[in-house]
Amino acid sequence: MKLPKLKIADLAASLPIIQGGMAVRISTARLAAAVANEGGIGVIAGTGMEADELKKEIRLAKSLSDGIIGVNVLFAVSQFAELVKAAMLERINLLISGAGFSRDMFSWGRQNNIPIVPVVSTARLALLAQKMGAAAVVVEGKEAGGHLGTDQPMADILPDVKKAVTIPVIAAGGIIDGYDIAKAIKLGADGVQMGTRFAASIESNASDSFKQMYVEAKPESVTTINSPVGLPGQALRNGFVDLIEKAGFKDMNPCSQCLKRCSHSFCIMAALKNACRPGLPEKALVFCGEQVYRIKEILSVEDIFKQLKSEVAQV
Repeated sequence: MKLPKLKIADLAASLPIIQGGMAVRISTARLAAAVANEGGIGVIAGTGMEADELKKEIRLAKSLSDGIIGVNVLFAVSQFAELVKAAMLERINLLISGAGFSRDMFSWGRQNNIPIVPVVSTARLALLAQKMGAAAVVVEGKEAGGHLGTDQPMADILPDVKKAVTIPVIAAGGIIDGYDIAKAIKLGADGVQMGTRFAASIESNASDSFKQMYVEAKPESVTTINSPVGLPGQALRNGFVDLIEKAGFKDMNPCSQCLKRCSHSFCIMAALKNACRPGLPEKALVFCGEQVYRIKEILSVEDIFKQLKSEVAQV
Protein backbone atom coordinates (compact mmCIF):
# COMPACT_ATOMS: atom_id res chain seq x y z
CA MET A 1 0.00 0.00 0.00
CA LYS A 2 1.20 3.50 -0.81
CA LEU A 3 0.36 6.26 1.65
CA PRO A 4 -1.28 9.42 0.28
CA LYS A 5 -0.20 12.94 1.16
CA LEU A 6 -2.20 14.68 3.86
CA LYS A 7 -3.58 18.02 2.68
CA ILE A 8 -5.00 20.45 5.25
CA ALA A 9 -5.86 23.86 3.79
CA ASP A 10 -2.67 24.98 2.00
CA LEU A 11 -0.46 22.48 3.85
CA ALA A 12 0.65 19.19 2.31
CA ALA A 13 2.49 16.63 4.43
CA SER A 14 4.29 13.99 2.39
CA LEU A 15 3.13 11.35 4.89
CA PRO A 16 -0.39 11.39 6.42
CA ILE A 17 0.86 11.13 9.99
CA ILE A 18 0.28 13.71 12.72
CA GLN A 19 2.18 13.28 15.98
CA GLY A 20 -0.14 13.75 18.94
CA GLY A 21 0.27 16.85 21.08
CA MET A 22 0.83 15.17 24.43
CA ALA A 23 0.83 17.36 27.51
CA VAL A 24 2.33 18.26 29.83
CA ARG A 25 5.71 18.74 28.09
CA ILE A 26 5.82 15.25 26.54
CA SER A 27 5.50 16.70 23.02
CA THR A 28 8.05 19.48 22.85
CA ALA A 29 10.20 21.00 20.10
CA ARG A 30 12.64 18.11 19.70
CA LEU A 31 9.91 15.54 19.09
CA ALA A 32 7.82 17.80 16.84
CA ALA A 33 10.82 18.73 14.70
CA ALA A 34 11.92 15.11 14.34
CA VAL A 35 8.46 14.10 13.09
CA ALA A 36 8.29 17.07 10.71
CA ASN A 37 11.71 16.14 9.31
CA GLU A 38 10.36 12.70 8.41
CA GLY A 39 7.51 14.18 6.38
CA GLY A 40 4.80 14.04 9.03
CA ILE A 41 3.23 16.87 11.02
CA GLY A 42 5.00 17.55 14.30
CA VAL A 43 2.98 18.99 17.17
CA ILE A 44 4.05 20.85 20.31
CA ALA A 45 1.73 20.51 23.30
CA GLY A 46 1.12 24.00 24.62
CA THR A 47 -1.09 22.92 27.51
CA GLY A 48 0.65 23.50 30.83
CA MET A 49 3.20 25.93 29.41
CA GLU A 50 3.44 29.67 29.87
CA ALA A 51 3.11 31.71 26.67
CA ASP A 52 6.81 32.65 26.62
CA GLU A 53 7.84 29.01 27.06
CA LEU A 54 5.59 27.97 24.19
CA LYS A 55 7.10 30.66 21.98
CA LYS A 56 10.60 29.38 22.74
CA GLU A 57 9.57 25.81 21.91
CA ILE A 58 8.08 26.90 18.59
CA ARG A 59 11.22 28.85 17.68
CA LEU A 60 13.41 25.87 18.61
CA ALA A 61 11.30 23.49 16.53
CA LYS A 62 11.51 25.82 13.54
CA SER A 63 15.29 26.03 13.93
CA LEU A 64 15.46 22.21 13.83
CA SER A 65 13.04 21.65 10.95
CA ASP A 66 11.54 23.40 7.94
CA GLY A 67 8.66 20.90 7.96
CA ILE A 68 5.11 21.35 9.23
CA ILE A 69 4.90 22.31 12.91
CA GLY A 70 1.61 22.62 14.77
CA VAL A 71 0.54 23.35 18.33
CA ASN A 72 -2.10 21.59 20.44
CA VAL A 73 -3.80 23.49 23.27
CA LEU A 74 -6.51 21.95 25.45
CA PHE A 75 -9.61 24.18 25.45
CA ALA A 76 -10.13 23.41 29.14
CA VAL A 77 -7.06 25.34 30.32
CA SER A 78 -7.57 28.84 31.69
CA GLN A 79 -4.74 30.26 29.54
CA PHE A 80 -6.24 28.89 26.33
CA ALA A 81 -6.62 32.24 24.55
CA GLU A 82 -3.20 33.49 25.63
CA LEU A 83 -1.45 30.32 24.46
CA VAL A 84 -3.28 30.14 21.12
CA LYS A 85 -2.55 33.79 20.33
CA ALA A 86 1.12 33.33 21.29
CA ALA A 87 1.39 30.33 18.98
CA MET A 88 -0.20 32.24 16.12
CA LEU A 89 2.16 35.16 16.61
CA GLU A 90 5.01 32.69 16.08
CA ARG A 91 3.38 31.65 12.78
CA ILE A 92 2.74 28.01 13.51
CA ASN A 93 1.42 26.00 10.59
CA LEU A 94 -1.79 24.78 12.26
CA LEU A 95 -3.61 24.66 15.59
CA ILE A 96 -5.18 21.52 17.09
CA SER A 97 -7.52 21.71 20.07
CA GLY A 98 -9.63 19.26 22.06
CA ALA A 99 -11.66 18.94 25.28
CA GLY A 100 -14.21 21.51 24.20
CA PHE A 101 -14.97 24.02 21.47
CA SER A 102 -13.96 27.65 21.13
CA ARG A 103 -15.74 29.69 18.49
CA ASP A 104 -13.10 32.37 18.98
CA MET A 105 -10.27 30.10 17.82
CA PHE A 106 -11.83 29.86 14.36
CA SER A 107 -11.94 33.64 13.99
CA TRP A 108 -8.34 33.89 15.26
CA GLY A 109 -7.38 31.29 12.68
CA ARG A 110 -9.04 33.24 9.87
CA GLN A 111 -7.39 36.49 10.98
CA ASN A 112 -3.94 34.86 10.98
CA ASN A 113 -4.50 32.48 8.04
CA ILE A 114 -3.76 29.47 10.26
CA PRO A 115 -5.81 26.26 9.84
CA ILE A 116 -7.80 25.13 12.88
CA VAL A 117 -8.18 21.39 13.52
CA PRO A 118 -10.54 20.42 16.37
CA VAL A 119 -10.55 16.99 18.03
CA VAL A 120 -14.06 15.48 17.87
CA SER A 121 -15.71 12.19 18.79
CA THR A 122 -19.07 12.46 16.99
CA ALA A 123 -20.30 13.26 13.48
CA ARG A 124 -22.47 16.05 14.92
CA LEU A 125 -19.47 17.86 16.39
CA ALA A 126 -17.46 17.28 13.22
CA LEU A 127 -20.18 18.94 11.14
CA LEU A 128 -20.42 21.82 13.59
CA ALA A 129 -16.65 22.28 13.41
CA GLN A 130 -16.78 22.38 9.60
CA LYS A 131 -19.54 24.99 9.67
CA MET A 132 -17.47 27.17 12.01
CA GLY A 133 -14.45 26.97 9.70
CA ALA A 134 -12.38 23.93 10.67
CA ALA A 135 -9.80 22.98 8.04
CA ALA A 136 -9.89 19.33 9.17
CA VAL A 137 -11.00 17.26 12.16
CA VAL A 138 -9.24 14.66 14.27
CA VAL A 139 -11.67 11.84 15.07
CA GLU A 140 -10.66 10.31 18.39
CA GLY A 141 -12.04 7.02 19.67
CA LYS A 142 -11.97 5.37 23.08
CA GLU A 143 -8.58 3.81 22.30
CA ALA A 144 -6.78 7.15 22.64
CA GLY A 145 -4.59 8.16 25.55
CA GLY A 146 -5.42 11.03 27.88
CA HIS A 147 -8.83 12.67 28.06
CA LEU A 148 -11.61 10.83 26.23
CA GLY A 149 -14.77 12.28 24.75
CA THR A 150 -16.40 8.94 23.91
CA ASP A 151 -16.67 5.29 24.85
CA GLN A 152 -16.97 4.27 21.19
CA PRO A 153 -14.15 2.78 19.07
CA MET A 154 -12.63 5.04 16.44
CA ALA A 155 -13.58 2.58 13.67
CA ASP A 156 -17.27 2.98 14.58
CA ILE A 157 -17.17 6.79 14.60
CA LEU A 158 -15.01 7.52 11.55
CA PRO A 159 -17.39 6.32 8.77
CA ASP A 160 -20.20 8.52 10.12
CA VAL A 161 -17.88 11.52 10.29
CA LYS A 162 -16.71 10.92 6.70
CA LYS A 163 -20.35 11.00 5.55
CA ALA A 164 -21.06 14.18 7.50
CA VAL A 165 -18.18 16.43 6.38
CA THR A 166 -16.17 17.30 3.29
CA ILE A 167 -12.97 18.42 5.07
CA PRO A 168 -10.07 16.00 5.77
CA VAL A 169 -10.69 13.48 8.55
CA ILE A 170 -7.79 12.24 10.67
CA ALA A 171 -8.20 9.00 12.64
CA ALA A 172 -6.86 8.86 16.20
CA GLY A 173 -6.85 6.26 18.94
CA GLY A 174 -5.17 2.85 19.02
CA ILE A 175 -2.84 3.47 16.07
CA ILE A 176 0.52 1.96 16.93
CA ASP A 177 2.01 0.55 13.73
CA GLY A 178 1.84 0.68 9.95
CA TYR A 179 -0.86 -1.96 9.78
CA ASP A 180 -3.10 0.25 11.94
CA ILE A 181 -2.40 3.19 9.60
CA ALA A 182 -3.38 1.10 6.58
CA LYS A 183 -6.63 0.00 8.27
CA ALA A 184 -7.52 3.62 9.07
CA ILE A 185 -6.85 4.75 5.49
CA LYS A 186 -8.99 1.87 4.17
CA LEU A 187 -11.78 3.00 6.51
CA GLY A 188 -11.70 6.36 4.73
CA ALA A 189 -9.36 8.40 6.91
CA ASP A 190 -7.28 11.03 5.13
CA GLY A 191 -4.55 10.61 7.75
CA VAL A 192 -3.84 9.43 11.28
CA GLN A 193 -2.76 10.96 14.56
CA MET A 194 -0.37 8.91 16.71
CA GLY A 195 0.46 9.84 20.27
CA THR A 196 1.38 6.78 22.33
CA ARG A 197 3.91 5.42 19.84
CA PHE A 198 5.78 8.74 19.76
CA ALA A 199 5.64 9.16 23.54
CA ALA A 200 7.90 6.10 23.64
CA SER A 201 10.50 7.63 21.34
CA ILE A 202 14.00 8.83 22.11
CA GLU A 203 13.00 12.40 21.23
CA SER A 204 9.97 12.38 23.55
CA ASN A 205 10.41 14.59 26.59
CA ALA A 206 8.90 11.96 28.92
CA SER A 207 11.13 10.63 31.69
CA ASP A 208 12.95 7.33 31.23
CA SER A 209 10.72 5.73 33.88
CA PHE A 210 7.63 6.88 31.94
CA LYS A 211 8.93 5.29 28.74
CA GLN A 212 9.89 2.11 30.56
CA MET A 213 6.36 1.79 31.90
CA TYR A 214 5.14 1.83 28.31
CA VAL A 215 7.54 -0.93 27.27
CA GLU A 216 6.59 -3.07 30.28
CA ALA A 217 2.84 -2.45 30.01
CA LYS A 218 0.33 -5.29 29.71
CA PRO A 219 -3.28 -5.03 28.50
CA GLU A 220 -4.52 -5.05 32.10
CA SER A 221 -2.14 -2.18 32.99
CA VAL A 222 -4.40 0.34 31.23
CA THR A 223 -7.08 1.95 33.36
CA THR A 224 -9.52 4.86 33.29
CA ILE A 225 -9.40 7.63 35.88
CA ASN A 226 -11.83 10.40 36.76
CA SER A 227 -9.94 13.52 35.70
CA PRO A 228 -10.47 16.87 37.42
CA VAL A 229 -11.08 18.25 33.91
CA GLY A 230 -14.46 16.53 33.97
CA LEU A 231 -13.66 13.84 31.41
CA PRO A 232 -12.44 10.27 31.85
CA GLY A 233 -8.73 9.82 31.24
CA GLN A 234 -6.89 6.74 30.00
CA ALA A 235 -3.64 6.01 31.86
CA LEU A 236 -1.33 3.33 33.15
CA ARG A 237 -2.09 2.02 36.61
CA ASN A 238 0.69 2.86 39.03
CA GLY A 239 1.11 3.93 42.64
CA PHE A 240 -0.25 7.39 41.89
CA VAL A 241 -3.48 6.06 40.38
CA ASP A 242 -3.91 3.73 43.37
CA LEU A 243 -3.42 6.71 45.67
CA ILE A 244 -5.97 9.07 44.09
CA GLU A 245 -8.56 6.29 44.02
CA LYS A 246 -8.37 5.76 47.79
CA ALA A 247 -11.32 6.98 49.85
CA GLY A 248 -10.50 10.20 51.64
CA PHE A 249 -7.53 11.09 49.43
CA LYS A 250 -6.57 14.74 49.77
CA ASP A 251 -4.13 16.42 47.39
CA MET A 252 -1.65 18.72 49.12
CA ASN A 253 -0.54 20.53 45.95
CA PRO A 254 -1.51 24.22 45.92
CA CYS A 255 -4.05 25.12 43.22
CA SER A 256 -2.77 27.38 40.45
CA GLN A 257 -6.20 27.75 38.79
CA CYS A 258 -4.83 26.21 35.58
CA LEU A 259 -8.24 24.93 34.44
CA LYS A 260 -11.42 26.81 33.59
CA ARG A 261 -13.38 24.17 35.50
CA CYS A 262 -11.84 21.72 37.95
CA SER A 263 -13.23 19.20 40.42
CA HIS A 264 -10.10 19.69 42.60
CA SER A 265 -9.97 15.94 43.27
CA PHE A 266 -6.23 16.18 42.60
CA CYS A 267 -3.86 18.50 40.74
CA ILE A 268 -3.67 17.01 37.28
CA MET A 269 -1.11 19.59 36.14
CA ALA A 270 1.35 18.61 38.88
CA ALA A 271 0.81 14.90 38.19
CA LEU A 272 1.39 15.30 34.45
CA LYS A 273 4.50 17.43 34.98
CA ASN A 274 5.93 14.68 37.17
CA ALA A 275 5.77 12.33 34.18
CA CYS A 276 8.65 14.31 32.66
CA ARG A 277 10.71 14.44 35.84
CA PRO A 278 13.18 11.63 36.65
CA GLY A 279 12.74 9.85 39.93
CA LEU A 280 9.03 10.64 40.41
CA PRO A 281 7.19 7.65 38.87
CA GLU A 282 4.91 7.19 41.88
CA LYS A 283 3.81 10.84 41.77
CA ALA A 284 3.18 10.86 38.04
CA LEU A 285 0.04 10.44 35.99
CA VAL A 286 1.10 8.44 32.92
CA PHE A 287 -1.47 8.87 30.18
CA CYS A 288 -1.43 6.20 27.47
CA GLY A 289 -3.44 4.72 24.63
CA GLU A 290 -5.37 1.47 24.97
CA GLN A 291 -2.85 -0.39 22.78
CA VAL A 292 0.29 0.74 24.65
CA TYR A 293 1.21 -2.86 25.53
CA ARG A 294 2.07 -3.47 21.86
CA ILE A 295 5.10 -1.15 22.12
CA LYS A 296 8.15 -3.27 22.92
CA GLU A 297 11.04 -0.85 22.47
CA ILE A 298 11.97 2.81 22.61
CA LEU A 299 13.08 3.96 19.16
CA SER A 300 14.19 7.17 17.52
CA VAL A 301 11.57 8.99 15.46
CA GLU A 302 13.58 8.15 12.33
CA ASP A 303 13.43 4.42 13.14
CA ILE A 304 9.73 4.60 14.01
CA PHE A 305 9.02 6.07 10.57
CA LYS A 306 11.16 3.44 8.87
CA GLN A 307 9.18 0.75 10.66
CA LEU A 308 5.83 2.35 9.86
CA LYS A 309 6.63 2.71 6.16
CA SER A 310 7.88 -0.88 5.98
CA GLU A 311 4.70 -2.20 7.58
CA VAL A 312 2.43 -0.13 5.35
CA ALA A 313 4.32 -1.37 2.29
CA GLN A 314 3.51 -4.95 3.28
CA VAL A 315 -0.24 -4.35 3.27
